Amino acid sequence: MLTKHLKNFLALLLALMPFTHVQAEERIVVSVPGPRNISYLPIDLIPKIGADKEVGAKMDLLHTGGGAVALNNLMTRNADFSVAGMPAAMSLRANGGDVIAVAAVDDAPLFVLMVRAQLKGQVKKIADLKGKVIGVNTSTQNSKTTSQQLAELLLKSGGVPLDAVRIVPAGQSWVEQSSLMISGAADAVMGDEPFASRLLADDKVFFLANLAEPETVKDIPGTHFLHATVETRSDLIRDAPQKVEKMVAMLRKTLQWMASHKPEEIVDKLGVADPEERESLLVSLRKYPHTFTHDGKFSTSQLKETEYFFRAASEGDPLAQALRIESMVDDRWTGRNK
Repeated sequence: MLTKHLKNFLALLLALMPFTHVQAEERIVVSVPGPRNISYLPIDLIPKIGADKEVGAKMDLLHTGGGAVALNNLMTRNADFSVAGMPAAMSLRANGGDVIAVAAVDDAPLFVLMVRAQLKGQVKKIADLKGKVIGVNTSTQNSKTTSQQLAELLLKSGGVPLDAVRIVPAGQSWVEQSSLMISGAADAVMGDEPFASRLLADDKVFFLANLAEPETVKDIPGTHFLHATVETRSDLIRDAPQKVEKMVAMLRKTLQWMASHKPEEIVDKLGVADPEERESLLVSLRKYPHTFTHDGKFSTSQLKETEYFFRAASEGDPLAQALRIESMVDDRWTGRNK
């Protein structure tokens, strides 16, 4: 049995020890589309460069087939954070989901509407997709992915009724999107980089619309919307604000690391062994040098553009139309740009 004096001495000793010596790494679970989807690359890199350990955390990744699935993991408490397109998070919020955006990852959305190469003579414009099978990032009952919102806006802009096409889940990884295109299970996919450019280089697809080429999406409102965003729940912000602080800190460390390193160094850190995958990542990182924010800050002007995009994509939905994006943004850990 320990004496009272010995107990007091041990308590004092522990109190005097440096905090870092007694604090265990805090486990932080993040659900994110991928792996190695370029829009979410900073999240994949966090544990690779040790940014989580630098802030006293251990990040576990749950890769999914779409932002809506990542958000569902957040809602079911299988994850502390999700990383998803802001319009997908808005879709969930409009349907009653407790989701709060705490940091921006991307500065530019990268989506490509790609069509199977065999249809090049048949599909020359959006209107020609009538009757076709269209793949989008996987949605859920309570949240429509940004990919699906964008695909539906493009179809409407081309005069194609949504009931004139069949929408199927395309996932958000190379394996999922390439298999749909190569097998012919879908005629077109609202796809992601670097997968789209890799399929293009292999002559498996051609591009019908590309957010990186404004002329091809000129009829779509709000095309500079905020895509990849870190989200959490209000109860986690209330009960474990230190987790949010650590999540944002390790994201910012990674964004700053990426901004100061060459594409080759980034791909090396990811440990990509497959030569084709490595090359496709390098091509995309060079092609889209301004994809990511440098500091995780939200932009007021981009948030407004995102709200504009979401309202256009949610025409006829009164709950979505009533949603104000500022009601689901907490920027105390990042700050704000104009």
